[in-house]
Amino acid sequence: MDFFAQQARVRRSSRWLVVLFVLAVLAVVAAVDVVVLVVVGYGRATENGLGVDLGSMALISFGVLALIGMASLARTLSLRGGGAAVARSMGATAVSPDTTNPAWRKLRNVIEEIAIASSVPVPDIFVLESEPGINAFAAGYTPSDAAVCVTQGCLDRLTRDELQGVIAHEFSHVLNGDMRLNIRLMGLLFGILVIGIVGRILMYSGGRVRTRKGNTAYVALIGLALLLVGYIGFFFGRLIQAAVARSRESLADASAVQFTRQTRGIAGALKKIAAMAEGSQLQAANSQEVAHMLFGEPGRFSSLFATHPPLPERIRALGVPYDEKEIEQLARAWLQPQRARHGEDASASISGFMPTFSTGGAAAVAETAMPRTDRPMPVQAEAVSARVGRPGMQDVHAAGHLQRQLPDTLARAAHDASGALDLVLALAVSDDPRVRDAQLLQVDSGFGSDAAEGVEALLPALSILHPMLHLPLVALAFPQLKRQPRPRLTQLLHTLDIIIHADQRISLHEYCLVKLLRLMLTDALDPSRGFVPGARRLRQVEADYAVLCAVVAHHGHDDGDAARRAWARAMHEALPNARADFAVPGNWQAAMDRALERLDRIRPLDKQLVVRGLTLAVAEDDHVNVAEAELLRVICAALHCPLPPLLQHLTTFSDEDEDAHTT
Repeated sequence: MDFFAQQARVRRSSRWLVVLFVLAVLAVVAAVDVVVLVVVGYGRATENGLGVDLGSMALISFGVLALIGMASLARTLSLRGGGAAVARSMGATAVSPDTTNPAWRKLRNVIEEIAIASSVPVPDIFVLESEPGINAFAAGYTPSDAAVCVTQGCLDRLTRDELQGVIAHEFSHVLNGDMRLNIRLMGLLFGILVIGIVGRILMYSGGRVRTRKGNTAYVALIGLALLLVGYIGFFFGRLIQAAVARSRESLADASAVQFTRQTRGIAGALKKIAAMAEGSQLQAANSQEVAHMLFGEPGRFSSLFATHPPLPERIRALGVPYDEKEIEQLARAWLQPQRARHGEDASASISGFMPTFSTGGAAAVAETAMPRTDRPMPVQAEAVSARVGRPGMQDVHAAGHLQRQLPDTLARAAHDASGALDLVLALAVSDDPRVRDAQLLQVDSGFGSDAAEGVEALLPALSILHPMLHLPLVALAFPQLKRQPRPRLTQLLHTLDIIIHADQRISLHEYCLVKLLRLMLTDALDPSRGFVPGARRLRQVEADYAVLCAVVAHHGHDDGDAARRAWARAMHEALPNARADFAVPGNWQAAMDRALERLDRIRPLDKQLVVRGLTLAVAEDDHVNVAEAELLRVICAALHCPLPPLLQHLTTFSDEDEDAHTT
């Protein structure tokens, strides 16, 4: 199933979640009404023969609905901070970008590689240090506020390949929009379970509360009855968790294999869960609340309530045999793990532990070689749209290659609180000395002389950096950047706008840099109001699509006729019967911003047509330069359709392309 089909499935799942929640709430209300009839019905008949008048029953039902609604709302509001709020509620520890812990640095390196390969911001990273089980989760509303959390068991037991498989599984939830559904489910489930919580409080406090008649038994009895009703909520809540989660976990396993291009990583992690005594269990008291977003089951549940398929089934679904003898051998080998002699040993865990003896695991699979970049490669619209939200191992290799090319000066700045802001500003500074001096004065005015000096110090390293590394640098700097106070981030965007207008012209590179950063910060600053898959049809926003195609065609072709042909191909691909005319707006940046905002609200499957059409417009002249590739990626980001780096998949970027940031 491709990214766009997954997005459509998430929309359907959201509707079903609402239906299931309404049914669960009605069941809880009906059960409370029965309790009232049995326990509080004054022992005398009324006109309706129920023992309680209808007005009182309606009032009680309304009160129960209000309690459930307020509890769900309160829990949802407590998670407005996004993925980091969920991780902290579990007692997780944040992994700082400049951490000196070797295991945490390896974890961060794996996650940063996969984030760059996926073309999404690097998420917040957390570790559950007191959890020996092998488990992980991704939480948040959008990729810009996502958090990825792993247990200490992952670091102590999993090799780099295995951890990469687990992280790739979690990133599939980030890319497919599952996270928003998961975090909404947490809020709704709390509302369903709140009646049981109230019942428990009443039951234990019944001995200290007196009714008007001095009888304490009623209070305790009502509490017991509500506690039993709470189990109805618990039953429905766990059913909803299982229904929403189980199918998505199988798809995430398959996505991890597609991502890493090998099964040994994620299959090895699943086998270790099956072998270890602690498995994937979590000791945290609220682990059931996040069961639907975990890599493995947090406890031992019946198949009816299980949020994941059985481990043997998950392993076999990956095309790997499940052998009980192999699992037993693996368990014996890890009873008393030992320290690895060499930290980079492929069989050692992230924390540097090894099994007591070799388990004769699966033979290593040859990695896919990086494609050559010294000859042109054809661009196919279907292939590009298929890459959206579906990065592969080539993308991971490319991301690692890009990171290794970063000068230490820039890498340190990206992982430093003040350096990240200086770095983003430096990326927008011109090579022209006259323009650069005016831009540095603006930085001084907005952030002070220290910031201006910091920006200037980074310019020599940036001047020799391939432009294809600029946007990945923004992704690396983003975790530190979004921790800045909101006024400072507002000032950053304002200063960037002034800087890129300093020479009275805006290049594609400048537009892409500021647009991408604005998109990331908008989602991160208010996570709960982030992206929601839309329902409008492309036909309803035909004019906006025509504007977008015209801008892309205009900037990708020097010849006016070629630009018109590219525009026509893009229009015909997505809207064969469109009546729009080719016209490039004077203020193309503002026109693009308006068009992208409206196009972001169309159906996922219509977005697929948009991506295919724009790819045809870019590829009309059989040549894609860095600026065009950046523009296509940023457009996809604005449509919440993350497109992996295009260097090795679309075309060759020659040295001449370094100057291809045209206006």
